Amino acid sequence: MIHSVPAAAAGTPCWTVSRRPDPRLRRHVLAYSGFSTATPIPHRILPINVPALVIDLTGACRVVTGPSATPVVGGQSRWGHGVTVGLTPAGASALLGVPTPELVGQVVPLDDVVLPEQLAATTSWDARFALLNRWLAARLDPAAPEDPLVTAAWWRLQRGPGRARAGAVAAALGVSRRRLETGFQRAIGLSPGTVSRIARFQRATVRLLSGAPIATAAADTGYADQPHLTRDVRAFAGLTPTALRALVAPASVPVAHSFKTRPAGPA
Repeated sequence: MIHSVPAAAAGTPCWTVSRRPDPRLRRHVLAYSGFSTATPIPHRILPINVPALVIDLTGACRVVTGPSATPVVGGQSRWGHGVTVGLTPAGASALLGVPTPELVGQVVPLDDVVLPEQLAATTSWDARFALLNRWLAARLDPAAPEDPLVTAAWWRLQRGPGRARAGAVAAALGVSRRRLETGFQRAIGLSPGTVSRIARFQRATVRLLSGAPIATAAADTGYADQPHLTRDVRAFAGLTPTALRALVAPASVPVAHSFKTRPAGPA
């Protein structure tokens, strides 16, 4: 899942490294992604269907971004060296005490969250991720509400190659589509259909930014053809696929601020 890319084409590559969280956190944390550029740069935050923390280790920008079906350009999006923490739909409530629907479309400062002092001082990424594991585990509220149906459906909607249909997912889980839609609005703040569309856009974006031709990315991620993918990328990123790809420096490894989504268990 690609959280953000540079707001403008940058000659400076972004180095990234990803890790899975401690097993105790996998119901609430998707993954960690460390990132580093030579200088802080503004970013375009792409549509994602979960909350994420962005912790710039210089202290210049520390925010939580909510699920969103539209890109965010400008505002508090200038960072260069830090960690992105991808959360599950239930993660914001359990770790930040904020229901995910309250974050939809928002970029909120983390001014009130006391981060570990050692995070910036630690030079090893493995040590930083271990520190994040301990910090988040200490913050975890095991009594925070979670709708198991929404969690199971959310994971199903992430799966490719095409766009999963909310009605089919509801039927597979033995509930009505109405029940699923109500649960998603309460737990995530987006409809199942929007979550599914964002998931497919995200899979296509990963393929595009890895260098796949537009037609190949469309075929690999279940779009009817290249024009359908182009329309979705315009709608979600505000750019053409070619313009989106041009924002990523060729030497980036592989792209700024991404994290992988793998289910913690059967869903």
